[in-house]
Amino acid sequence: MNQVATYAQQLQSLVVLYLPRVFMAGVALVVGWWLIGWASRLIAAATTRLDVSLASFLTSLVNIVLKVLLLITVAGMVGFETTSFVAILGAAGLAVGLALQGTLANFAGGVLILIFKPYVVGDTIESQGKSGEVREIQIFNTILVTPQGDTIILPNGATSNNVIVNKTAQNKALVEIVADLDNATNLDDLRGWAIPLMQADEQVLATPAPQVVVTGLKPGGMTVAFRAYTAAGHNGGAQGRLIEQLQRGLAQQGVGSPVPVQHSYVRTLPN
Repeated sequence: MNQVATYAQQLQSLVVLYLPRVFMAGVALVVGWWLIGWASRLIAAATTRLDVSLASFLTSLVNIVLKVLLLITVAGMVGFETTSFVAILGAAGLAVGLALQGTLANFAGGVLILIFKPYVVGDTIESQGKSGEVREIQIFNTILVTPQGDTIILPNGATSNNVIVNKTAQNKALVEIVADLDNATNLDDLRGWAIPLMQADEQVLATPAPQVVVTGLKPGGMTVAFRAYTAAGHNGGAQGRLIEQLQRGLAQQGVGSPVPVQHSYVRTLPN
């Protein structure tokens, strides 16, 4: 009986000691959880002007960090040793970080892309040897779609640390059509009909004006580039039309291809 009384007295002491702590910890947990939800909604409202992906990411990150801090605080109020808990959590975080180096690099790259915006959704870019229209910027990857209908997934870590060619940032795209012409072609006459032909296309911009330039010389001929600018995203259709129209114009004007030049050498052998 004495032992039962001792246990009862110890239980009573524990209840008296920990019941207020548990009650206060429960109140702190409920109030803190509500405050974190309110703070998350406030951050979401404050970041409405930012990129959708960036705003969602920031809201989720703050929400998770605050909840982890709240749980650690509540555990300390109850009486748990939070120092060792934080140490274990830090060691686990380090182990996970080492195991997920590539993923964390992609995560950091996605944050940099969302903040500094080297490209946005709708731009046409070239990176890591791949080219296409940016369809979606995710936290870990960037999704491209090619004119052929292929979907390309670029890891953000490698993309943010490599050269990025944004082909639509200036809102114009170059159409360049190269042809090898006869060396006797009159360039003034060629420009006289080719430039108005390119200007007549509805998608060719007036500024910068279309050009016809010689880019190289070869035996019996020369390489000529027909250049025109269109609005970003319209260069593909304009190029197809201009190739067909220029080919017809060259045929009508009687402009031919280079005449092959063959050199013959005669060597006389001594008797």
